[in-house]
Amino acid sequence: MANRRNGTASPADGPGDALSAAALHPRTSLPNVAAIVTTVAALYFGREVFLPIAIALLLTFALAPLVSALKKVGIPRIAAVIASVLGAFAALGLFSFVVATQVSELAQNIPVYQTNILTKIRSLKETGVGGGILARLSKVVERVGQEIDRQDPSLPAATPEKPPREPVPVEIVARERPLQVLQNIVGPLISPLGSAGLIIVVVIFMLLEREDLRDRFIRLVGYGDLHRTTEALQDAAKRVGRYLLMQLVVNIVYAVPIAIGLWVLGIPNALLWGLLALALRFVPYIGPIIGMLLPLFLALAVAPGWSLVLWTAALFVVMELITGNVIEPWLYGSRTGLSPLAIIVAAIFWTWLWGPLGLILSTPLTVCLVVLGRHVPQFEFLDVLFGNEPVLEPHARLYQRLLAGDPEEATDHAEEMLEEKYLVEFYDKVAIPALLLGEQDRVRGVMGDLQRRQVAASALMLVANLDDSAQEEAGEEEEPPVAAEASDDGDPNGEDETDLPDGTDMSVLCAGGRGELDDAAAAMLAQVLEVQGATVSKAGFADMEPASIRRLELETVDTVVVGFLNRDSVKHARFLVRRLKRAKAALRVGIVFWSEAAAEDKETADKLARDMNADFVAHGMVDAVLGALSNEPPVALKLVVKRRMRRQRAASKKVTAAAAG
Repeated sequence: MANRRNGTASPADGPGDALSAAALHPRTSLPNVAAIVTTVAALYFGREVFLPIAIALLLTFALAPLVSALKKVGIPRIAAVIASVLGAFAALGLFSFVVATQVSELAQNIPVYQTNILTKIRSLKETGVGGGILARLSKVVERVGQEIDRQDPSLPAATPEKPPREPVPVEIVARERPLQVLQNIVGPLISPLGSAGLIIVVVIFMLLEREDLRDRFIRLVGYGDLHRTTEALQDAAKRVGRYLLMQLVVNIVYAVPIAIGLWVLGIPNALLWGLLALALRFVPYIGPIIGMLLPLFLALAVAPGWSLVLWTAALFVVMELITGNVIEPWLYGSRTGLSPLAIIVAAIFWTWLWGPLGLILSTPLTVCLVVLGRHVPQFEFLDVLFGNEPVLEPHARLYQRLLAGDPEEATDHAEEMLEEKYLVEFYDKVAIPALLLGEQDRVRGVMGDLQRRQVAASALMLVANLDDSAQEEAGEEEEPPVAAEASDDGDPNGEDETDLPDGTDMSVLCAGGRGELDDAAAAMLAQVLEVQGATVSKAGFADMEPASIRRLELETVDTVVVGFLNRDSVKHARFLVRRLKRAKAALRVGIVFWSEAAAEDKETADKLARDMNADFVAHGMVDAVLGALSNEPPVALKLVVKRRMRRQRAASKKVTAAAAG
């Protein structure tokens, strides 16, 4: 159990960083409302211009790797660009042609399926499915039809003797010129064909002038920081290009079994539904649902029973589960960098802005915005709002949960971290810095007494909830010891690894220094010492009062460790050291200033310990455990300077009086 748990003691990661977190992570500022409104209005009213450019930009990201691959095999740049663009648009044209042909064939067969649909509706009405809902709906439809067919009151009513006159059919034959017929056919196609041609031209020029456009963009927005701007461009191209490519691969892997399965089941136009499943899966969340509903309706129409509908639904559900839980994580996982909520919000926003094409482009466009926010400080709010990376440091997140009085969620986060970290590392890097934030708020006067007690109580509850994890860690098999010195070339991070000693047959008392938060930190240290095998008792800050120290049971205690979250407690710590050593001369007393875990080196800590007459002064969890479980003899209590001077004066007076006598 001992000589195996390693804690890191890196100056860059100690609780001292928690105190300067605000300086390292400046507050994110939101943009001006007027700027947001102006930008959205420009995108909305200028969608005829911005939409083709956006499509061309995304296609450029997707085709750039293909152009680079063709150039590497010796194809000239212009030929590689033209071949890539023409190949991509030829594939899109073929896709559109096949879909249009299949839709036309399906439209011709719709009347054939009408009988099966009516049969299923009658069977539902006869079996009473839906509690009469279908019957009521049919009555409503009949009443609406009767209301529409009812004759106008101003017209003479029909009588049995004089039935209403049958309307005379009238056929209007329009004589159109051949030019007008051609215009009616070609007119609706001019706009989409023009947009497609414009997109092709823009994509070709973007691919040909890619390096020049990159340099101009750097000169325009990031010439002062070439490293950051270059990293942003590479990150955007990598994320968007990989997302589009991997999504295409995933959709093909999803659509091919769907088409084959529907063909085996006997669903008409299986190729159409496979192609639609491929295309609609680019639409986040709702795309696969729409792609499943259309074949389900067709399965409802082509067969008199219900088995075909169930088999079709099972096919889509199984493929969606396999694709979402196996294929997607294997190929690209969550490399888009977007949170699930951000994907939904982005889909709603871009659909409102640019219609159905905006829905398809929503995810890659939002990825570009998140990359921009990740690398450009002015747009950091985009990464905070839509990114999937944690926006709070682990210690700040834990403190927020403690501040909200939610130790259960704090325990969940702690247990997730303990799957990869030891308990001493979690307390040293996360829990103690969280308490330091609370101490900062107390010193600033923004935390009242009641809230401070609530945070301390939540922290103590967290420690109690982690008892099971501590016992599991204590019961693990022993690992080979690691040298207790810094490794120059073995640790890539340059961190020191220190063995925590065995605490068997050692008794330690852990106490808080001046408040409830100090008591919580002492409880964390006590739990780590218990994991190391020591016999541990705990005392609160109230037990460290002058009148209470004498009542402490120190007969069987080897070491007392008193912790302070406030660095300005040196005088009080010196006072406690004297009191404790007077209560028991053979007692080892250590002081932990949690706020100084990485601020001072060992030489400075030893000097402070000598000045305070303490056996050791620690700044972090690892140093505190090492000091508490040390076998060094206790430091003797020094005589107070003032008392020594008083005795010298008394002795000199005696000598003077004897000489005068």
